[in-house]
Amino acid sequence: MSPRNGVKLQDILQAAEDIANERGMGEVTLTTLAQKLHIRPPSLYNHVDGLNGLRQVLALHSLEQLEEALTSGAVGRAGDDALAAMGKAYMRYARERPGLYEAMLYATDRKDTELRDAADRVAELVISVLSSGYGFKEEDCIHAARGFRSLLHGFASLEQKGGFGLPVEVDRSIAVMMDTFLAGLRVQQQRNAELSEKS
Repeated sequence: MSPRNGVKLQDILQAAEDIANERGMGEVTLTTLAQKLHIRPPSLYNHVDGLNGLRQVLALHSLEQLEEALTSGAVGRAGDDALAAMGKAYMRYARERPGLYEAMLYATDRKDTELRDAADRVAELVISVLSSGYGFKEEDCIHAARGFRSLLHGFASLEQKGGFGLPVEVDRSIAVMMDTFLAGLRVQQQRNAELSEKS
């Protein structure tokens, strides 16, 4: 079946992101999407496999955009500078595109190879910075990458839900959080060096 009304997948993704950014991912349905595009809901099935298919495509698009943002942050930098820039890029992405950021959590099929590959590329980007910048072995890289993501995702999620009401500048809190995390990585780097000397 050929697509009707000249609507392309990119149009659908943009419309879905607009709805998600304005009203949250929970409001992205085939009905609201069709209304925004001025088409009938069945027309969407020419491009996506129902609501679950739409969520998969949006989650993939979200991960690809996050990878692009983090890569831009890391270019030409190493170690602390690279991770700090990637942290800023992550938060900027979550703030500027909150609905698309949230879409990552709405994937319905975690076994989807395209989705898994996209998630792996994001993780591998962080791991490569940790490996080259701090000399961490694989296990330490994974621990640190998980910590990096957990800090940023937790902060972004709380901020999106209005979870920071105290009268202290939020960006300053992010900077302090990242400085503390990076200091911990340097401590781990030093410990690893000391253990290496003893063995």
